[in-house]
Amino acid sequence: MKFSGRHFPKGVILTTVQWYLRYKLSYRDVEELIAERGLRVDHSIINRWVIKYAPLLAAGPRRHKRAVGLSWRLDETYIKVAGGWKYYYRAVDKEGNTIDFLLTAKRDKRAALRFLRQAIRNNGTPVRINIDKSGSSASAIKAYNDEAGTDIEIRQCKYLNNIVEQSHRSVKQKTRAALGFKAFHSAHATLQGVEVVQMIRKGQVRPVSEGSFIDQFNSLAA
Repeated sequence: MKFSGRHFPKGVILTTVQWYLRYKLSYRDVEELIAERGLRVDHSIINRWVIKYAPLLAAGPRRHKRAVGLSWRLDETYIKVAGGWKYYYRAVDKEGNTIDFLLTAKRDKRAALRFLRQAIRNNGTPVRINIDKSGSSASAIKAYNDEAGTDIEIRQCKYLNNIVEQSHRSVKQKTRAALGFKAFHSAHATLQGVEVVQMIRKGQVRPVSEGSFIDQFNSLAA
């Protein structure tokens, strides 16, 4: 990951990005915290750092993520972007480990199928997927079975999806602190970083360096 040409050292950039993604802080909160350490960094610069580096940091966990289970829980939640609601697809296994995530403009079969293809490409084919009563998700799984020749079982049991609904909370807490997002691309980038932090905290990322959470996070930028 390249940090050349920046007016601030790599350590400062990673620290501010990590604070923003991990804690319920606004950009102005991070600006104040870093100022207490004798550095003047405008909140708009921190915003640009997060948008630039969060997706790059997310590439590490995808390469080093531990294998997930074969029984998935798939659900979508709402994220406010530019004053309107967008849809955030997420899936976890029965242990609560993050499988994949995708922000989409619409909530329909096409969006659900796009997410399913991505999740399977990155994690392998599950045995079964539990969903809510969403017709679009059921249609997407059936369509994937037809196109890929798979036999993924569709299960619709509401209480089994409690674990993915609880997993949404970390994302919701961050979006509330951010007061929503002004653009789709910035929302997409930021959410990737939020998910990275959660995967590290869950122990899903194989250690690429020994040490604390901060060591693990920083090692992804090596």
